[in-house]
Amino acid sequence: MTEPTDVEFRPLTIPASMDASDADEFREFTRVRNEVYREIAGTDDDALTPEELLPHYQPSPEEIRYVWVAVADGEIVGRVSVDLPLEEGSRAAFWLIELLRAHQGRGIGTAGYRLIEEKAREHGRTVLQSWTQHPDAPGPRLEPPTGFGSIPEDRAARFYLRNGYTLEQIERESALDLEASAPDVARLLAAAEAKATGYRVVQWQLPTPAEHVAAYAWMKSRMSTDTPAGALEFDEEVWDAERVARHDRKTLDGGRTMLVTAAQHVATGELVAFNELVIGHDPAAAASHQEDTLVLREHRGHKLGQLVKCAGLTVWRRDIAPRSPKVITYNAEENRPMLDINEAIGFVPVAYNGAWKKVLE
Repeated sequence: MTEPTDVEFRPLTIPASMDASDADEFREFTRVRNEVYREIAGTDDDALTPEELLPHYQPSPEEIRYVWVAVADGEIVGRVSVDLPLEEGSRAAFWLIELLRAHQGRGIGTAGYRLIEEKAREHGRTVLQSWTQHPDAPGPRLEPPTGFGSIPEDRAARFYLRNGYTLEQIERESALDLEASAPDVARLLAAAEAKATGYRVVQWQLPTPAEHVAAYAWMKSRMSTDTPAGALEFDEEVWDAERVARHDRKTLDGGRTMLVTAAQHVATGELVAFNELVIGHDPAAAASHQEDTLVLREHRGHKLGQLVKCAGLTVWRRDIAPRSPKVITYNAEENRPMLDINEAIGFVPVAYNGAWKKVLE
């Protein structure tokens, strides 16, 4: 494909705050990001304000993030980004390319992708991984080696295939009607409480209370090792009190609210399962998002996943975001234990993402 001559890639200007004199580019960057997602999904479920997004672009000791804006005719038309985790010995790089629909097919993505591989090689990264949504469409389909799910061989899929990627996993996006699901949530919570003898529910809103920091850090670290990943590669993450504090600040500095619901093993006092629910600064207008959920391996089989999900949703709907219309969550298509719980609660599939991987020579 011919190199576009009328497009410039330049590093994104990241302001210290949205009140700073150089914040205009980040504001437009956020608007374009939201518009890209709206074009793909037809909803604003993943929209963020610049204030909510900015904390995630500040320097972090966990990763190096390179971000470029694609500029055509003086306007931002997309973004290119690559994240390089800083865990010791990491081989991984995670990237995205997102363009407004009107500017696709001009070679911008191909040119942007060159920046990604250059940065990956510069930092000695050999495993490149990326996710994108594939709206359902007729025609040929692609299946991952996990054997769970499929996606259409669409424009995005052909881009990955052309650049040497393999489809490794399908991720399901699901949505829950908070109001309609309330009776099922109550019934399932009661069933989980009856089964989970020897455990009790502990809940907090960020920031994480001092007495739970160590346990929360340990459970967060297990997200990188104990969830289904197919042949994708994730570094084992090290979480400590400082990392938990940075995690909490990213949420709170953006004006967002997060509820953590945990299951505590009464005999030992250990936290052994958790679920996170988060929403933006306007709880009446936005979709809520269910983020990490995990039950530590040695405590599975006691309906703790169902317990923390349903206890969280109960408090969320009653006390925190009663006017939020729905909850969005993501799961690997082969993660049947979590999908079983979600489906029983009332989550329904709304989209599927492909997880793609390439190993550089």
